[in-house]
Amino acid sequence: MRGSVTPFRCRRSATGAVAAAALLLPLLGAAPAGGSPEPTANRLQRAFAAAAAEYHVPQSVLLAVSYLQSRWEGHGGAPSVTGGYGPMHLTDARTALARTPHHSEGAEDARGDQARPVLLPDVKVPEYAELPARLRTLAKAAALTGLPAAELRTDEAANVAGGAALLAAAQKELGEPLSADPSDWYGAVARFSGADDRATAAAYADEVYDVLRTGEARTTDTGQRVELAARAGLQPDTAQLARAGLRAASANGTECPATVSCEWIPAPYEEFGDHDYGNHDLGERPSSQRITYIVVHDTEGGWEGVLDLVRDPAYVSWQYTLRSTDGHIAQHVKAKDVAWHAGNWYVNAKSIGLEHEGFLANPDAWYTEAMYRASARLVRYLAAKYGIPLDRQHILGHDTVPGPTTATVPGMHTDPGPYWDWRHYFELLGDPLEGAAVKGGGLVTILPDYAANRPVYTGCVAKGEPCAPHGSSEVRLYADHDEDSALIKDVGLGTAPTTGVNDLSSRVSTGQRYAVADRWGDWTAIWYLGQKAWFRNPKQRPAAVASAGLVVTPKAGLDSVPVYGRAYPEAAAYPAGVPAQPVSPLPYTLPKGQKYVVGDKVPGEYYYAVSFATDSHRVVVGKDLYYEIQYGHRVAFVRAADVRLSIS
Repeated sequence: MRGSVTPFRCRRSATGAVAAAALLLPLLGAAPAGGSPEPTANRLQRAFAAAAAEYHVPQSVLLAVSYLQSRWEGHGGAPSVTGGYGPMHLTDARTALARTPHHSEGAEDARGDQARPVLLPDVKVPEYAELPARLRTLAKAAALTGLPAAELRTDEAANVAGGAALLAAAQKELGEPLSADPSDWYGAVARFSGADDRATAAAYADEVYDVLRTGEARTTDTGQRVELAARAGLQPDTAQLARAGLRAASANGTECPATVSCEWIPAPYEEFGDHDYGNHDLGERPSSQRITYIVVHDTEGGWEGVLDLVRDPAYVSWQYTLRSTDGHIAQHVKAKDVAWHAGNWYVNAKSIGLEHEGFLANPDAWYTEAMYRASARLVRYLAAKYGIPLDRQHILGHDTVPGPTTATVPGMHTDPGPYWDWRHYFELLGDPLEGAAVKGGGLVTILPDYAANRPVYTGCVAKGEPCAPHGSSEVRLYADHDEDSALIKDVGLGTAPTTGVNDLSSRVSTGQRYAVADRWGDWTAIWYLGQKAWFRNPKQRPAAVASAGLVVTPKAGLDSVPVYGRAYPEAAAYPAGVPAQPVSPLPYTLPKGQKYVVGDKVPGEYYYAVSFATDSHRVVVGKDLYYEIQYGHRVAFVRAADVRLSIS
């Protein structure tokens, strides 16, 4: 619902009408004839023009800042993961931070190594006496505009005005004129980020000016068409930042690209208790082990509390945390070392974990464009440095990491969940997800339109209750070409399939690839968890596109082959002093006649690191080879000796 319109609001709008009209006419053409309604699709663009005119902020700057915050979306007045509202992401985060980080939820052992006791930390929800200024911008915008906070949350035009007022106030605080030249607003844009250090503020401002130089145009979820013309040669006055009064932040020791703001907040490698230690293992990657995966997580908690947890030696760890408000990055564990984050020791030993400030089961708690972009810049850097392919079998969600054993399958985590926009993320990575130039190919790449794809989920607020309708990266799977048929069942979970937001049994995710099993009208069937799984795939609104690639199927004479959650070596490969780890299949099989898409071919490998002293650590590499496959929602492994490789 929109906030009520106060008398003050009416007076304020009237006083800005002449200036707004002067700016609107060159941009959008003649205003509507007297008495005719304002074009619905232009309402938000006009709101930017009016706010820019009233507060004497260049409209292009206002548009670029808003794009970096929200991509011009209002999200129906729902707050972001840090309590930010509307197109300008005005923050009021008093309730957004009171969450328990996800590593404390459920039964997943984030370390995932059977050679050591299960690690299930007891975590308390942090309490905050005072929120940082970057999480309290809505109150300041209300004071500057005289508009009620409720209106700034729910009315997009009011929200844009609040953002313009904040930018103008920042410009005045810096002693800079309210110039019509966008190059004169670098310092104010940096201050708008709310960052308290120069590096973060500069990285944010640089990203805004990158948007200004490239331009953007899109239609929002509510049908609002917004455009920002490109200014290719724009060069901002970066010297303004020196007068912004921000502290210097040290990036010493970080492994980040120069295009992001990054600081070193180390996770402890400490011995404590009865020969126990935490919260990661030292290694020598990539010289001893290839780094194969980057795992995308969400935190299920706020920035400050999450940083407190990763600095606890009795807790778990990951390499990087990304902040929602401005895309700032903290690194905690060196890339050479093994963090405890994915719930599968094989994946941990070969991966880098990225935690993004966010909440899985809150569809309207949206991620900011600033965080998506910072994450994409970091992943591009890491992928280039370590030779990691940019595809969904190497850039994993935590929800696609397999359980290492049958017992662990039900407790594996499901973040970042169905509301992470994988399609947009890969566009930012510079490697858009797409199909192959084949017609009726043997494979499909899942690729729905995020905004239009709105499957029903339940359990976001209460068990069985519908979640708010929202765009999604995931597509529902059925036992037949009929939405009234049964959902696909995951035998490893041991429960009946549901539409629950955390139930992965009958869902595929954007960018994942599968072999086509059948077609029927607007429906496509794929091989999935040993079954034929159907999804709606109409030509006018496809959920997947044709693709091609390598697949595996059981060798001749085999009715089925085992599926594994980790690629461990054969027993004969282990040296003296290193206990052989069981090569235990999951409760799944790959039946004859079915095909599954292949990722890497890898040798069995195990990193033995169960003591604080590193002299006993060993990397064990076997002779048995495995193929990584896209089996269900999660990846899995099959022995190369069991299967036949072909092109489909």
